[in-house]
Order: sequence, then structure tokens, then C-alpha cells
Amino acid sequence: MKRNYLLISGLTALLLTTAGCDSFLDQPVLGQYEAGQFFTSDTNAILAVNAAYVPLSFRDAGSNTIWVLGDVASDDAVKGSNPGDQADFENIDIFNITPINAAVEAQWRRDYDGIFKCNVVLDGLPESNTNISATVRQQARGQALFLRAYYYFELTNLYGNIPLRVKVETPEELQSPAVPQAQIYAQIEADCQAAADALPATWTGTDVGRATKGAALALLTKAYLFQKKWAPAAQTAQAVGALGYKLQPVFADNFRAATDNNQEIIFSVQHTTGLSPNQGSGLNQWFAPRPQNGYGFFLPTQSLVDNFERTSDGVVDPRLDYTLGRAGQSFFGVAFDPGWTSTGYVSKKHLQPLTEIPATIKGDGNLNYQPLRYADVLLMQAEALNESGNGAGALMALNQVRKRARESYLYDTSLPNAGTVPDGLLPDITTTDQSQLRELIRRERRSELALEFHRYFDIIRYGEAYARQALADRPNFNYARNQFYPIPQSERDTNRNLGL
Repeated sequence: MKRNYLLISGLTALLLTTAGCDSFLDQPVLGQYEAGQFFTSDTNAILAVNAAYVPLSFRDAGSNTIWVLGDVASDDAVKGSNPGDQADFENIDIFNITPINAAVEAQWRRDYDGIFKCNVVLDGLPESNTNISATVRQQARGQALFLRAYYYFELTNLYGNIPLRVKVETPEELQSPAVPQAQIYAQIEADCQAAADALPATWTGTDVGRATKGAALALLTKAYLFQKKWAPAAQTAQAVGALGYKLQPVFADNFRAATDNNQEIIFSVQHTTGLSPNQGSGLNQWFAPRPQNGYGFFLPTQSLVDNFERTSDGVVDPRLDYTLGRAGQSFFGVAFDPGWTSTGYVSKKHLQPLTEIPATIKGDGNLNYQPLRYADVLLMQAEALNESGNGAGALMALNQVRKRARESYLYDTSLPNAGTVPDGLLPDITTTDQSQLRELIRRERRSELALEFHRYFDIIRYGEAYARQALADRPNFNYARNQFYPIPQSERDTNRNLGL
């Protein structure tokens, strides 16, 4: 009988965890363990599930390339920096994409590494394993199920039909064919439903940041939405709302380190500065302008800026200046210099002021990444209800998001003339015409979630006509060819049963 071995040193440096920051156990376990011998205590079970969070981290923003594949490929951002710097990222930008592209290779490896770590937990914690307390076993399995679903959701939306691996496999078993996307989604749904049943609604103390029931349901909502399963998407979004999530009064509080684990955040990739090895966010350096010791990548486009609404008097949606830096506006307390950027704009949502993270430690930020927040769920609910023919219900969800955006003026004293909402700013939408409301929801989603690495997936799922219009300035874009990224050449060379 073949035995599966858990190489802890290869599986992860366990202290490089992303959930719960430095509060998680911070000593790496080294050596080789048979899986059955490793899962002998609650401590070891928690160590193993901690490892499954590691691939989410942006401590190395050059190997977690979801920002490239999810936004640089879209109409919201360009690669930036110097021409030729990270040439493969530039090739994503211009749709010169091959199976050996570094960004395409990196995200495949990262997500399947996460799936392997989840499968280690799930294989090692069957109900028959009574060495682990029932509560820890249930919670560890729930987290692993959610994370596996998350990694598969990214993978199938990036690459389409892919291998499905739901256990720690032998080398022979790893020679597995790609399965239809519908089968991947079925696994995502099953994992999310099981995770929702196993996970608590909230965590406290040092466990804040772990996956919750709400995270599982929010991801399930997204899986339904992407499959155009409108009724279950709407119902599941409502179930998320029933758990007590609330929009923050000030939109920008979702992107400030002091307030980034708040009531709007459903799932957050945790970053902590000042640890060794590094557990901070490298996005803070990759996206910052060069005069601030940044690399100057990930520059917003004029097309994105034009998406934000303005009043007849020229007052702009406040989310614009929370999202990006531009001429005439303060950039974290200093004057914005248009010479920093080739597009005229710099991304802000993943950056911190120099007063928090000085230039000397720029790549070690403690700002979290928020892949799932309640505003996203409300907009998914609005979309699902509208597509189901319930325009009135869609308006209720959509207008909650717009109301929060405009009322940032009531709560953020840094805004000009704060305390009063400018006349005509982001008024409630009233039309229930399905076609008109569809376009309004899509525009709102683009403004609300701008530069959060979701846009390219939305462009593709909206269909060919929308995608061709959105990416009309990218002459190499072809919907049939670029709907999915190519499966990496490294996987093709290793797995001869892909059938490609």
C-alpha cells in the first residue's frame, strides 16, 4: 500500500501564515512525517490548516499574480513601471499570452499548492481521527474546505477546464485529465456548503481573519452568480446579509490598516509588518510610485476614471479619490506628482502612507487584501435579482451601495465641504427596466470594486459583446482565445493526461 508523506518543510514555512497574523503559531516544524503520524494533536491540526492560507498572501507580489491576471488584463489598469520590466506581465497587458508566461505559470502553481495543503488537512482529519478534539477537527476541516473552494474558483475562472484533485495524490494519480468546468463548480458548491455548516459566524482574538460561515456563503453566492444560477445566488446573498454584515460608513475604511478587519469584510487576507520571515504585503511596494521607493506597477486607466459618476457641478464620486491618486488631489498627505505615472494615475487601495510604512520597509506593509466584502455581495444580489426579473428587489440592494458611497461625505471630514452630501451625487437608481438596470449594476460594480482584482473575470462573464467593447483598445484581444488563460507549459510537460 502506498503511503502519503507530509513534508512539513516543503509544505510550508508554517510561520508564514496569512490568517491571524503573528498570533498564529510562529515556529516552523521541520522534517518528514507520515500524515497519520502528524495529525495527532490539536496543535498540529491547526498548524496544517494555517499552512493552507499561505498561498493567499501578497508577501511576494511577483508570485501571487492575481492582480496581473485579474486587473492588468482588464480595462481598469495597465502594467506600468518601465518598459520591459516584468515583460511577461506586460504580455498579459497586450494579450500576447503563451503557456510559458510567468504570470500564468505562477498563479497555477500557487493555487494548486493551496489545494494540496487543503487536501493534506482533509485527508488527515477524518471523523475517525479521535486524536483531535471534535471542535478543532470540525473547524479545521471547514477552513480547508472553504480555502479549497476559493483556490478552485480562481483556477477555473482563470483556466477553464482543469484537473480536479480532492485528496493527496500519488505521482501516478497526478497524471489526471482536465474535467469540465461544470464539475469544478459542483465541487466548489459542495465545499462551500460543507464549510458553511462547519464554520463559526465569527472568530475572536487571535483567530480573527480565519474563514467563517459568511465567507463560505459569500463564495457560494459568487459561484452561483458566475454560473448564472440567479435564484440560488440571490437567496445565498440574502443569507450572507442575515449574518449581520454592514457597510462601513466611510468607503475608504476598507483599505486602511487601522480599520481593515471591520463589519463589511467577509474574508480578508491578513498581512503583518515587522516579522521575520516577512509576512507583510509586497503590494505596498509594487504599486507605489518610484520616488516613494515603489516599483510603479499597476497604473489605473482613463477608462476607469471615466466610469466614476460626477454631478452636473463636477463633484466626483468620492470612491474615485479613495481608489486612485490623480493631479490636484492629496496623495496620502503629499501633493500628487503626475510625473510619477504614465497614465496620470496611481492605484491607492493597496498602499499605505509613509507615516505608517516608511520607504525603508516599503515592501512590508500591514494592509490586508479584501477578496470578499459585503458591498460585493449586495451587488451580486442586485444582479441576480435583476436577472431573475425582480427589478424592485435589485434596486434595494444596489442603492444601499450607492447610499454608502455618497454618504461618505457625512462621515469623512477630509472630504471637501464634509458634512453635507453634494446635490445630485450618486442619486438612487429608480429604473426597473431589466436591460438598463443590468448596465447600471455593471457600472456600479466597476466603480465599487475597482482595482480589487475582479474586473477581468466580470468582463469575460458578461459575454463577448461586452468584452470586445471594454477591451477595444487591445488589438490582440480575442474573446474565444482569451476567455481563459492557457494551462501552463510546466503542467502540460508533467501531466501527460491533460489531453491538450
